[in-house]
Amino acid sequence: MKMIQALIGAALLAIAGCSGNQQTGNDTSAAPEGVAAPSAGTAVVKPGIEVLEAEAFAPLRGKRVGLVTNPTGIDNSMRSTIDILASAPEVKLTALFAPEHGVRGDHVAGETVSNSVDKATGVQVYSLHGRTKKPTAEMLRNVDVIVYDIQDIGCRSYTFISTMGLCMEAAAANGKEFMVLDRPDPLGGNKVEGNILEKGRESFVGRFNIPYIYGLTPGELASWLKGEGMISGAASLKLTVIPMEGWRRDMTFDRTGMPWVLPSPQIPTPATAFLYPATGIMGELDYVSIGVGYTLPFGLTAAPWIDAQELAARLTSLGIPGVEFRPLHYKPYFGLFSSRNIGGVQIYITDPAAAPLTLLQFYIMQELAALYPDHKAFASATTQRLKMFDMVCGSSTPRELFGKNYRVDDLRPFWEKDVDSFKASTAKYHLYE
Repeated sequence: MKMIQALIGAALLAIAGCSGNQQTGNDTSAAPEGVAAPSAGTAVVKPGIEVLEAEAFAPLRGKRVGLVTNPTGIDNSMRSTIDILASAPEVKLTALFAPEHGVRGDHVAGETVSNSVDKATGVQVYSLHGRTKKPTAEMLRNVDVIVYDIQDIGCRSYTFISTMGLCMEAAAANGKEFMVLDRPDPLGGNKVEGNILEKGRESFVGRFNIPYIYGLTPGELASWLKGEGMISGAASLKLTVIPMEGWRRDMTFDRTGMPWVLPSPQIPTPATAFLYPATGIMGELDYVSIGVGYTLPFGLTAAPWIDAQELAARLTSLGIPGVEFRPLHYKPYFGLFSSRNIGGVQIYITDPAAAPLTLLQFYIMQELAALYPDHKAFASATTQRLKMFDMVCGSSTPRELFGKNYRVDDLRPFWEKDVDSFKASTAKYHLYE
């Protein structure tokens, strides 16, 4: 999805305190939107790249490094991991691998990334978001270790973890080491929601048999994928995780004191990471606006046929924990319903730990179906849109269960059935408490 980044500079001011009920321990309050990122000295959490640097890059000395990263791969002074490793003593940065959006963030969502040369370092860049999604033997010819450093948002449909898994498989197949420079799960490490992706439903927006919100850092997820044999060649893969310092499982990103670099153009702030799983699945149907094309990506639901006051009142009456709704009227700048006055609701996450993030969109679709029977979510969706919805859900069962009567209660047992078993299977891979 395309967007004009200049339009979202002040986005999500209303929900900037979305993790306010998560304050624990040595808290560092998040800076207001539009204010400069905190300096390295104020950060509570050190990402893996800073820990590696503090170790004088010992695990990489004498090795040729292929780095998988994007603009989110930075230290707390906002220095790029690319530039840090390029100048690291006794470390040879020989290749860069570009996920969606490119290593320097110069490609829009979904756009094919081409092979190139990084202008700042002169290092060859190989695309992993085009025809090739897994590094080839030729790409790895001058690489001893693949290093992964990307800030994720903790949702299965985000393509970066698919890239990570494919790179792990390539490392195993070609006798290369694999290292993860760990970063926070911005939703915290305790939140798990959604059914596990079904066998045979694997895609680039859902490659692993994990819930939609999986509650793991990149390093923990990599350890689980290897330890549980979830990737080819897992047994032979030499995996190293460089953990963060100072992160705890109850920490949402705004409590880390770390600077936020948008992992994709539609996630301008840490608060947006909570809204992405709340409306993004519904957004695949293309029947209501979810804020793309406006200043609140993923933060609202609106359409020309919605009565904002009535929808807000109905959603509020449900008493959904950890969330509030307010009526909203606006005109999208581009995208769905472009240049039309539309109405709907803005979503406020007041308690992320309590809010059933992924079910919010189903509650919205439930109330819209009751208010507007001629605008039921699946009725006007194309076959391709329904296919994408099922793909992101990891199963067609959610659509089939919910679509019978448009009732969340019909869906909830299936949606929640795998949460406890997944938590149990991943607990031994936790690196932080």
